[in-house]
Amino acid sequence: MKKILVATDFSLAAGNAITYAADMALSVNAQLTLLHVVQTPIGFSDMPLVMGLEDIMRSAETDMQQLKEELLLRTAGKIIIETEVGMGGFFEELKTVSERIKPYAVVMGSQGKTAAEHILFGSHAVYTVKHLAWPVITVPPNAAFTAVKKIGLASDLTKVVKTTPFAEIKMLVHDFNAELHILNIGKKEVFDADIVFESGLMQEMTLALKPTFHFIDNENTDEGIMDFAEKNQIDLLIVLPHHHNLLTGIFHKSHTKQLVLHSHVPVISIHQ
Repeated sequence: MKKILVATDFSLAAGNAITYAADMALSVNAQLTLLHVVQTPIGFSDMPLVMGLEDIMRSAETDMQQLKEELLLRTAGKIIIETEVGMGGFFEELKTVSERIKPYAVVMGSQGKTAAEHILFGSHAVYTVKHLAWPVITVPPNAAFTAVKKIGLASDLTKVVKTTPFAEIKMLVHDFNAELHILNIGKKEVFDADIVFESGLMQEMTLALKPTFHFIDNENTDEGIMDFAEKNQIDLLIVLPHHHNLLTGIFHKSHTKQLVLHSHVPVISIHQ
């Protein structure tokens, strides 16, 4: 059975991501696992602090049980819901649970509504997207899950055979019975032989999915993709984080980071 893992800190922004994940679980017949991480500060071995952390753990477990009951009521008991409360670093705990349950997707809020939440969620989301091996869906604060009718794939159309995870994309399109729209940013008046060749390869590889290609004329890659996604009612936007060597990384602008932090459309990152 598919498993969706969603991280929460009990904030409103995390609550929205949980609602999104629960509705998605209903849509694809998946099990839902809720994860809360009690993050331990430096000096956690001091006795008073240890006792305090035990109280925090008990409180978190109580809150998770209440959250589970609310979700069971919301979903009419149609999905299996499990809860996990961990202690330590957020990413380390998320990775450990992911390695154990091998999730269909990990869901988390992309940003909070307050300035503090924006920084906290943003840093967690971007780091997770870059380093977690499983697909990660980042949910904007006001996004709600609806039927996924259109899936967008943001692609730079570079070495598509090697860098595009076709199996995962095919699974998403089939699971949601969605249209696939492939988005590329470039200058319409500039002929790029490599892009033409790579788009041909992409079309051949995704032929069974009947994709629609969109070549968007915009000098700002992130802005162009986000604007297109909103205006054309893309329900889920796929991004493919690239691994750059150290020299390239110094100068490379992270388009994935910008899309995760600023997109009003839920973003799913899939590693090659």
